[in-house]
Amino acid sequence: MAKTTGNILTIDIGGSHVKATILNSQGVPVADYARMPTPQPSTPINVLDLIKELVKNLTGYDKISAGFPGYVRDGVVKTAPNLGTESWQDYPLQTNLAALLSRPAKVVNDADLQGIGIASGKGLEMVVTLGTGFGTALLLDGKLLPHFEIAHHPVKTDRDYDEYIGEKAYQKRGKEHWNYRMKKVFAILKTVFNYDRLYISGGNAKNITFKLDDNMIIINNREGIKGGARLWTNE
Repeated sequence: MAKTTGNILTIDIGGSHVKATILNSQGVPVADYARMPTPQPSTPINVLDLIKELVKNLTGYDKISAGFPGYVRDGVVKTAPNLGTESWQDYPLQTNLAALLSRPAKVVNDADLQGIGIASGKGLEMVVTLGTGFGTALLLDGKLLPHFEIAHHPVKTDRDYDEYIGEKAYQKRGKEHWNYRMKKVFAILKTVFNYDRLYISGGNAKNITFKLDDNMIIINNREGIKGGARLWTNE
């Protein structure tokens, strides 16, 4: 029987890249990050094939945590707007990932995974991710609240949040106009959620140019990776 380590392989599936590392039970990385571009087309079989290649040199883990960019319920994907919902709908990613790597696995929304890694555990906290799309997570006293795909709520008559402030909008409209839109979005979130703290992560967080409120914090993506460990300890 293989020696038990308590380590967790943590995988972040994104619209542009898939990343992985190994964490100890406290959420501290004990291996270098591995990273590869998300395959195109991003079908389940292509993504699982890439994960198998990505993690082949990562060893010494007992469990798997994965964050997925879409709505996930009980380890089953319901939507995957930036990968292709058609091929992912009702896909049992948690079961198939566990079978692929022969370890027990947990799969949740990627922003939820970040959230449990980042949150202080005090009060109502919100995490937003600014990447290919717009991810969100809500936590109350450190516990995840039910996941809402806020990204797909209309922010204008003809656009949802993904279309309004996602990567395509940033590239099309430019940094200045994207920041104008972000100000509007943050004002909406503040009014609707009345959070105690808002954490901002994702590749485009660095492109925010305006002053944030004192309870709004830009965090490094890698801070959220410790959620891979907390996903198991928060049972």
